[in-house]
Amino acid sequence: MKKIIILLMCIVTLGCTSCKKEEVKELKPEAPQMKSICELATMKCYYHNVAKFKETDAEGILWWQKDRHFWIEYDGIVTLGVEAALVDIKVKGNRVTITMPPAKVLSCEVNEKTLTEDSYIIAKGSADVEAEHQTEAFKKAQKNMKNEAEKDEALLASARQRAEKLLEDYVNNIGELVDKKYEIKWVYVDNEGNKL
Repeated sequence: MKKIIILLMCIVTLGCTSCKKEEVKELKPEAPQMKSICELATMKCYYHNVAKFKETDAEGILWWQKDRHFWIEYDGIVTLGVEAALVDIKVKGNRVTITMPPAKVLSCEVNEKTLTEDSYIIAKGSADVEAEHQTEAFKKAQKNMKNEAEKDEALLASARQRAEKLLEDYVNNIGELVDKKYEIKWVYVDNEGNKL
């Protein structure tokens, strides 16, 4: 009986260690990973800004009218990067073609922690400032912050270069792993996907 059990154990062990050729998947740069890299390759810019609000003849009658005039001081964060959905990659042999859109403002947020009572500076003799006026000034300030960031060509170029560098490093690292030298070709497109 012991011999039969030992024989069965040997057969099971040999069956578990059968020689099967492992399939080796060729490793190459892939679009989903590159899109993930683009999502991570964002730049955050911190702004300190002052928003001005002025409304003439806000309250009162005739000669006793008052203007509403105040300022809001706040900090904000603008996130810049490339839209990952517009990034495309094609691999043909050792040539990698990466289609790259321009960098743009991805988000614009005001740091609400910086908005305190001291953030609001009301001009002497101003009409009363209500919550609705503060909200309107806040919206204008946020729009202004976004517009200023969209005009800053140096920041946008820096955000695009950051994404390009990370993508280039990714392709080169894949090449080192598979002992292959990839040639990267960059194709630049506008926000609508038209080649520049």
